[in-house]
Amino acid sequence: MIQRDQLVAACDHQLRAGQFKDFTINGLQIAGRDQIVRVMTGVTACQALLDEAVAWQADMVLVHHGYFWKNEPVAITGMKQKRIKTLLDHDINLLAYHLPLDAHAEMGNNAELARLLGWKVEGCIDGELGEGLLWSGRLTQPQTLQVLAQQIAQTLRREPLVIEAPGVGEIERIAWCTGGAQDMITDAFEAGAQVFVSGEVSERTTHLAREMGIHYIAAGHHATERYGIQAMGEWLADEYGIEHRFVDIDNPA
Repeated sequence: MIQRDQLVAACDHQLRAGQFKDFTINGLQIAGRDQIVRVMTGVTACQALLDEAVAWQADMVLVHHGYFWKNEPVAITGMKQKRIKTLLDHDINLLAYHLPLDAHAEMGNNAELARLLGWKVEGCIDGELGEGLLWSGRLTQPQTLQVLAQQIAQTLRREPLVIEAPGVGEIERIAWCTGGAQDMITDAFEAGAQVFVSGEVSERTTHLAREMGIHYIAAGHHATERYGIQAMGEWLADEYGIEHRFVDIDNPA
């Protein structure tokens, strides 16, 4: 058991939450009970995850995608009202970390993706390791785009969308950023990457990849961001002896 404020302070410190200019609030978003025994983690604080938390009698829900995004309607109505009411009715805390969890050098989404796929991390293109979001590195050995895509599909349990750039050949230098970072492809190319891996794809991404000469793999927003939040939950369990359960609410996007 741990006090809520102690747990929140530990997470804020570990992820350096205050250092990020983000599109949402990082940290405690909705306060519930003071004592924390059970923490449920998930990618997004959707209603299905909240229902699982209620059934498990969780004290806290810890997610990558929480609430209160910039430019969203401020009125608490409809779906938003139902979600928040579920948390308040059952006295469950909601804790969320967006960019801080993407960037963390040891248990962030980018770090975990590289660990799972065996990529050698060399640094960040857009800042220091642990602060930047666009990571770069090398494969353990040169391989074709098709082999890399197959490895990603098997590891993430999701078939990626692959855009092949003519004339690139075998791949060794790679850049990646989980989630909706497809527009970082230009920076990845300019930094010398032969392939860029992210979660989503836009119509323009196809033309950018083909015309610049850099392969692109859209491996899924949800699929690429399952792992940082799990690592964070396991860290909390190890450090503070709380119960942790990760629930994967299926999402094909």
